[in-house]
Amino acid sequence: MHIELLFLGKTKDSYLSDGIAAYLSRLKHYTQITVKILKAHKISKANDDSVKEQEGKILLANAAPQAFKIALDSRGRQFTSEEVAELIQGWELQGVKRICFIIGGALGLSEEVVGQADLLFSLSKMTFTHDMTRLFLLEQLYRAYTIKAGEKYHK
Repeated sequence: MHIELLFLGKTKDSYLSDGIAAYLSRLKHYTQITVKILKAHKISKANDDSVKEQEGKILLANAAPQAFKIALDSRGRQFTSEEVAELIQGWELQGVKRICFIIGGALGLSEEVVGQADLLFSLSKMTFTHDMTRLFLLEQLYRAYTIKAGEKYHK
């Protein structure tokens, strides 16, 4: 199974970039994974809705058409780490070839992206920056794969 992550804009803080790179490297031992960094739009108070819509179109256009789309959104379902491992295992058993995680920009996701997602996924009831969300998602994916493999990382 191939995992694809769509990010709007580069990760700004080096400590987050370093963590993202570390978990991407670790995950490559378990699965194929790629990150697409897409151009984020400039935000001004007058055009928040317009920016979200434009970014949503960019995100959907860059998601592989056949991919199972997972949108990270605070309204989504929350899972334990073990449940994420079970989800991944289930998708693998069902023959899902590609999963696409979609993380919005600073303003979140457009309703179009939310509506087209196969799954709404929430990391927490708390709000995180989109840059931190990237790192947290990758850590949880790594944790899920180590759970599946019966490795000690999760303990």
